Amino acid sequence: MGINAFTATGNTVTFLAANVAPTAVQCASNTLGGNQYRVINTGTSTVFLGYGTTAALANTSASIVTTTGPAFPLLSNTDEILTFAPNAYFTGVVASGNATIYITPGDGL
Repeated sequence: MGINAFTATGNTVTFLAANVAPTAVQCASNTLGGNQYRVINTGTSTVFLGYGTTAALANTSASIVTTTGPAFPLLSNTDEILTFAPNAYFTGVVASGNATIYITPGDGL
């Protein structure tokens, strides 16, 4: 059984993470139940990715984690395939600087 390469199933969304999280963007898949996302951080700062099934939940979870928190730390200059709820919303915050984030819904590794 082979491993499938990542196949996009919807449009890429982007946002600029800064010291205040921008309004969350929805990353919608064209497939029923699509819940994998290719997330790329092109910046030089770690982004604390907020995510959720609504924009409000994504904005609430975007916080710099110091001891514990709901945000997902996305290291600088990384390209990750992650699993979240279908058609999720995303935003992010950085401790300093800024970082452009690209998110594409899809399937595969």
